[in-house]
Amino acid sequence: MHRLRTCAARLRPLTAFQNAPSFSQQRTVVTPGALRTFQPFRCYAAPVAAEPFLNGTSSNYVEEMYYAWLENPKSVHKSWDIFFRNANTGAPPGSAYQSPPPVGVSLSGLSQAQALVGAQPNVEKLVEDHLAVQSLIRAYQVRGHHIAKLDPLGISCVNFDNAPLTIGSHQSGFYGLEEADLDKVFRLPTTTFIGGSESALTLREIIRRLEMAYCQHIGVEFMFINDLQQCQWIRQKFEKPGVMQFTLDEKRTLLTRMVRSTRFEEFLQRKWSSEKRFGLEGCESLIPALKTIIDKSSENGVESVIMGMPHRGRLNVLANVIRKELEQIFCQFDSKLEAADEGSGDVKYHLGMYHRRINRVTNRHITLSLMANPSHLEAVDPVVQGKTKAEQFYCGDSDGKRVMSILLHGDAAFAGQGIVYETFHLSDLPSYTTHGTIHVVVNNQIGFTTDPRMARSSPYPTDVARVVNAPIFHVNADDPEAVMYVCNVAAEWRATFHKDVVVDLVSYRRNGHNEMDEPMFTQPLMYKQIKKQKPVLQKYAEKLIAEGAVSRQECEEEIAKYDKICEEAYNRSKDEKILHIKHWLDSPWPGFFTLDGQPKSMSCPSTGLNEEVLSHIGQVASSVPVEDFTIHGGLTRILKGRATMVQNRSVDWALGEYMALGSLLKEGIHVRLSGQDVERGTFSHRHHVLHDQNVDKRTCIPMNYIDPNQTPYTVCNSSLSEYGVLGFELGFAMASPNALVLWEAQFGDFHNTAQCIIDQFISPGQAKWVRQNGIVLLLPHGMEGMGPEHSSARPERFLQMCNDDPDVFPKITEDFAVRQLYDCNWIVVNCSTPANYFHVLRRQILLPFRKPLIIFTPKSLLRHPEAKSRFDDMLPGTHFRRLIPEEGSASQNSAGVKRLIFCTGKIYYDLTKERRTRGLEDTVAISRIEQLSPFPFDLVKAEAEKYPQAQLLWCQEEHKNQGYYDYVKPRISRTFNNTCPVWYAGREPAAAPATGNKKAHLVELERFLDTAFNPDAFQNQS
Repeated sequence: MHRLRTCAARLRPLTAFQNAPSFSQQRTVVTPGALRTFQPFRCYAAPVAAEPFLNGTSSNYVEEMYYAWLENPKSVHKSWDIFFRNANTGAPPGSAYQSPPPVGVSLSGLSQAQALVGAQPNVEKLVEDHLAVQSLIRAYQVRGHHIAKLDPLGISCVNFDNAPLTIGSHQSGFYGLEEADLDKVFRLPTTTFIGGSESALTLREIIRRLEMAYCQHIGVEFMFINDLQQCQWIRQKFEKPGVMQFTLDEKRTLLTRMVRSTRFEEFLQRKWSSEKRFGLEGCESLIPALKTIIDKSSENGVESVIMGMPHRGRLNVLANVIRKELEQIFCQFDSKLEAADEGSGDVKYHLGMYHRRINRVTNRHITLSLMANPSHLEAVDPVVQGKTKAEQFYCGDSDGKRVMSILLHGDAAFAGQGIVYETFHLSDLPSYTTHGTIHVVVNNQIGFTTDPRMARSSPYPTDVARVVNAPIFHVNADDPEAVMYVCNVAAEWRATFHKDVVVDLVSYRRNGHNEMDEPMFTQPLMYKQIKKQKPVLQKYAEKLIAEGAVSRQECEEEIAKYDKICEEAYNRSKDEKILHIKHWLDSPWPGFFTLDGQPKSMSCPSTGLNEEVLSHIGQVASSVPVEDFTIHGGLTRILKGRATMVQNRSVDWALGEYMALGSLLKEGIHVRLSGQDVERGTFSHRHHVLHDQNVDKRTCIPMNYIDPNQTPYTVCNSSLSEYGVLGFELGFAMASPNALVLWEAQFGDFHNTAQCIIDQFISPGQAKWVRQNGIVLLLPHGMEGMGPEHSSARPERFLQMCNDDPDVFPKITEDFAVRQLYDCNWIVVNCSTPANYFHVLRRQILLPFRKPLIIFTPKSLLRHPEAKSRFDDMLPGTHFRRLIPEEGSASQNSAGVKRLIFCTGKIYYDLTKERRTRGLEDTVAISRIEQLSPFPFDLVKAEAEKYPQAQLLWCQEEHKNQGYYDYVKPRISRTFNNTCPVWYAGREPAAAPATGNKKAHLVELERFLDTAFNPDAFQNQS
């Protein structure tokens, strides 16, 4: 009885069961007529074997059914009638239930044992006990993990007192069960598998088996999942007796993996004791955990695994999971070595790796990729998902059976970083799902110096995973066999249901945050316990030796064998004269950088197209290529307008984009456009997805009807996320160079919530990790009186991160324009014409390399009558124009031009309008710098030299401390050896990017346009 009361204190019953009225309370007799409305019971043939007790109100139903039966035995199902008759005679649950009589046999013909109606109290006790056992089993399934022995240190501070549904326990026994009930036999419900082949067990055995299943070194959270099949699957995996059995070979393999994981860290500690390496000490079982997941996944048909992880344990994972050459890892510790590859490189515990090898357990080929990751711990999560989705797409793996992802997390970051939540919410979206990710949390029970009580508001760091109904398997990391079992189950779950699953390795961190950190400053009690803690390898080896699975000599030989491997690799690493960062590449593009075995030339062909192709794509863009498809009336007008433009050989912004993307699809290039509301376009200009006005969810994508042999076009509205979705698209673009991947911000202003991806991956990605990427960012930008959050894409931020030198005028060569692009870290443009937008998109693919492309796209220019281009600007022989010079009357009167205004983007149209108004077409030239970075020094120089008498002026609509001025001014000045001043016309410096007052916006515009054309504006400036 003490054991029952202990369980009652620890495993609190569910609210619904506790609050259910007892038999001693006021009861309402249900009439036979009313009872017929209780439909749940109509579908159960057997009262005890059925599952009506799963919800908390079933005790009411059974009680009401019982009293209805007392009033009229014919008002209930025959099986219930027999049950109540037998129970009244005192029959135990195992025999009270009898199959209903055959059709045509009346109850009067049953045996006396099946027809007796006895005392009421026996039935009450029987029903109460039956419900109590159901409640008991469910309580273990729901809350068994609360009392599982998960913490290897035994000091867990996880607090469930404030957890939802936690209530006080009964004081009089456990669910009304008493000590005398321990040896009573109870029939088991279908919602448990603890009986194995047995259908009934004593209460004592039920409790023992439930504790073995849910309260040892594994804690399972799954009862929040609203799918019965999935819950039953998990119950079977953990409740069935004898499931956690391992063969001798499996135990030996596990020991070998533990040896490699442990001794690798010890070897690094001996050789480089003063180096940071963020070792795995305290969670060495991570290595066999990952290898188990990979083995089981390979067995289930997976051919490629893409992984992302923070820095803790990365070198060990590279060495013992990915199988990076040890000498290359050791080489990274030599501070005197310099990288032979271009770029800055990165610290060794940020680098990635790509390796295709044979899995020795399954004898199947498997490709493993560990992606490079910055110190922003969870930033890699959506990038991994995007790359996984791309590989699935390119190999036709529509169900995720061949390509999968594994994400590793730290406990503090998993709970604290919002990108984790954003990534989870991509998991089931049609255009983003990777069909299940296995998440492994290395749970140190501390984040740097912050303990969990100060780091999260939920009991577990993994609670965020509950939002997508992912099962969570907590496991004591000091029990390698439990870890191995849980990882096998996780891999099977992913293969079976193609949904996310979490493995929480509850461990500790033997050293501080890094090997140089002193953790005793802030966690003295924890680290006193850690110092006493026996290493997991030692504990597991002793266990196997005690079992007779291995001998002590065999353990020592295995350790000596791996130590020798490390020592030999260390000696070889000294002979490595040059460190090649390319050996650490996680996304190789075989064959892309060469042509016929030779490096590609630094050239780019014309990005123009034949008029027949332009016309054909234009016709598709202005049509509905599906029969009996009703479109919106407003869209009918838009399509007619497109058709008219095609007939007139002109294009607007939307049609220029359509022709660029459609032509690439026709040429075999996959195009993927994603972001918030991109299918229609934030400004209702794009309409790449048409919706039938009469049939729900019936859509048409005309761009997939351009050519029978084209590649498919993917256009997809994203979740309301920038950080997660941009990271995803970046990962997608990493998989192949032969795809144009575009991400569009709803407004350019909102890219700043994805700043981490821009700062850590896109801008420095090639320099740090020798990894090219051709992702395109479309950022709607322009001052149009729409307020401070719908105006600026913050061009100054992108330009500040450009790596070209403002103080160096480059050497102009024949291939200068392409060479500049090759040397830059990314390309920044602000197109003012649809034709130039068309060309820059096509150039992105036709270049012999890949660079990120940042495009500041317009809003008002989408429908501006002057912002149109002719077919002539897009025909063969035409190119993207880095600078569009003055082409009006001023260009014919170069000697008389008094002012040359350089500008970019939309402001050009305001300037030309003001110039016409003032009648200054002959004396003021306006040139548009379309490509801001890399800066077109050669074209700026040629344009300025054309007007020798002109003042040089930069005009922008942005505030002076924002926009382009700080970037272009020193570069224009350097073009003329800093001998020619560059004046400024634009808004004054400000903290906010734009005013929220329309009138104030127009006053500012009028003021700086007056400055731009006022001949005396700069006379008094030095």
